[in-house]
Amino acid sequence: MSYPEVDFLYLDEKSMVKAGVTDMHECVEVMSEVFNLMSKGDYVMGGRNHNSHGILISFPDNPEFPNMPKSGPDRRFMAMTAYLGGRFNVAGEKWYGSNRANLEKGLPRSILMVMLNDADTGAPIALESANLISAFRTGAIPGVGAKYLARPDSKVCALVAAGAISRTCFMSLADVCKNLDTVNIFDVFPSASEKLAAFIRENYPQVKNVKIFSDIESTVRDADIVNVATSGAVLPEIEESWLKPGVYVSLPASILLEEGFVINRARCVIDNWRMYESWQAELTPPYSKALNCLGTILLDLVLEGKMEREKISDLGDIITGKVHGRKNNEEKIIFGMGGMPVYDVAWGYTIYEKAKEMKLGLKLNLWDKPYLY
Repeated sequence: MSYPEVDFLYLDEKSMVKAGVTDMHECVEVMSEVFNLMSKGDYVMGGRNHNSHGILISFPDNPEFPNMPKSGPDRRFMAMTAYLGGRFNVAGEKWYGSNRANLEKGLPRSILMVMLNDADTGAPIALESANLISAFRTGAIPGVGAKYLARPDSKVCALVAAGAISRTCFMSLADVCKNLDTVNIFDVFPSASEKLAAFIRENYPQVKNVKIFSDIESTVRDADIVNVATSGAVLPEIEESWLKPGVYVSLPASILLEEGFVINRARCVIDNWRMYESWQAELTPPYSKALNCLGTILLDLVLEGKMEREKISDLGDIITGKVHGRKNNEEKIIFGMGGMPVYDVAWGYTIYEKAKEMKLGLKLNLWDKPYLY
């Protein structure tokens, strides 16, 4: 019996850039397509309910063995697996190691790869450098939300935190919200605010006013759109009274909000309710204490009987028309997201297809024939 050769494409970061991994407009469109497929159910992730964020390896504070890594800030390994249907019809995994101490070595905090596999045979089809896949797919989600949840006449955008993810979030928001002309920035490190402000001034001439603030309240008070992308241990607090009527609050990170506001007066939208439910099998309650984000905060409120599940909308159901989007210009909408491997698979596959067309990357051979067969 003869066996076919198995080849796959290796794409380094330069090849990924040439193939368009930093094209935010297309990334927003692809992520919108992902939410559409998720609302229809044409996807599978890990875990008992097929909606797990991923599998995490963390380390003990005092390892018993001399070579075992010791627990530290952002020190972990993670595998995030998914199948995505539709035109993608591909399985894949984002695998990464993270360690904040990497920054002292001149390395990114996290180093990521994406592997794509044939959904039928399981054979690898691509291995990709994925730091940019992850940064752009993360940044694209606030823009997807803004298409359906922000007021069309939004002009003022507030950015709380000024790191790399804040940059990509702003790129997607500016792509969707064509009337933005003012950006307010706050970061605990003024130099980070200055760096992000310089990027916006250089690349977005339609933004006439870029302002740097020294406190969160002043940053968000007049904003039509608020995006929070902090990464520190101390969560920023935003009071309901600081948020103007009609605001769209995008949360790729977590914040402290008044419980009464969340339960009774805010419109709550999340990326995938079933992903937060999956954490019930992996974490101990209260879930927001173990993993603080809007989705786990809402999960706790529902399980404690303080909030009805029906008051929480999935973005995919809004995109497919199962649920109404923004209902009026006065609604204060908060959109929480936790990151999902279907994003990485979709954006990684899109760039793989473009790389093939452009004849980029290095073709590697797995085998001429399987040795044991």
